[in-house]
Order: sequence, then C-alpha cells, then structure tokens
Amino acid sequence: MGREVSESCIDSLLTEMVSTYCNRFYATKPELAARRIEAIGYQVGHQLSERYTMERPRFSDHLEAIKFICKDFWSEVFKKQIDNLKTNHRGTFVLQDNRFRWLARMSVDPPTENGGLPQDPSALAENEATQLMSMYLYFPCGIIRGALSNLGISCAVSADISSLPACSFVIRIKA
Repeated sequence: MGREVSESCIDSLLTEMVSTYCNRFYATKPELAARRIEAIGYQVGHQLSERYTMERPRFSDHLEAIKFICKDFWSEVFKKQIDNLKTNHRGTFVLQDNRFRWLARMSVDPPTENGGLPQDPSALAENEATQLMSMYLYFPCGIIRGALSNLGISCAVSADISSLPACSFVIRIKA
C-alpha cells in the first residue's frame, strides 16, 4: 500500500510556503522568493520521479517522458491526468490542466483603498491577482522540471493562468 498525504495538508503547506517566502524571507525581492519556491519544487519533483520510475525502463525520447508526466506522474501527484498536451515537435510542450487542484479553491480579495473600501475591479486589480496566483505556480513548475531532470531531460518550465482554475505549463527542452 502506498503512502499518501491528505490533500488539505498539501494545500496548507503550499499556502504557508508561498506566504512565508513572499511576505517574510524575501518580502522586497519577489524574484528571489519565486526562485526559492521553484527550487523546493525541483527537489520534490526529482524525488517523486525517482520513486515513480523505479521499476520502469528508461524512456527512449522526450515525447515518451512528457507523456509519462502527463499521464502517470500527474495522476499520482494530482489524482487526474493532464487535460491536453500540445507540442511543436521542436522541443516545446504545453500541458493544459483545466482544473488545476492547487488553484481550484483559491480566491483573491480585491485590493482595498480609501479607508478599507474595496475599489472597483480593474485591470490593475486583475494584474495583482494574477501576480499573486503565479507565485503559487512556481512550486509545480519546479516539480515538473525536477521530474524531467531525473529522467535526463534538461528543460525550462513556466506557467500561465488563462482563467481560474485552468492553468497551462510550458516546457521548453534545452538543446
């Protein structure tokens, strides 16, 4: 029987990690907070990939490894497969998750101004909300990069939020 961790524990851990790195350790340097959160995700992904591929033969090409991430790895980590995989066949892959678990229950309070009264929703407020949400995506980006690194694939991973809770992860294989 496999060992599992409660989903609420993982949600709380991710929330506290992002909050601590962004508001306490690197409050004035969000780019350093992002790099540190991604590095922690990298270690987690590397170790999970090691565990999940222990009894598998090595993958013969990048596409096989990416398919493994989309099906088996994603199912183990997020309890579902990736909804859509696209590639340009030149080293770029886009993984689409239409209901990304770690964003599904998140909401952002509108920023306040003028003595605590909420301001009207605007492009500025949306931009701030997107920036905040993107901090939560550095960890899964690190997980993907770490898992692929363990499979012998050097890559860069970025994320894009189109509309909550949908999320796209872009993987660029380094030559």
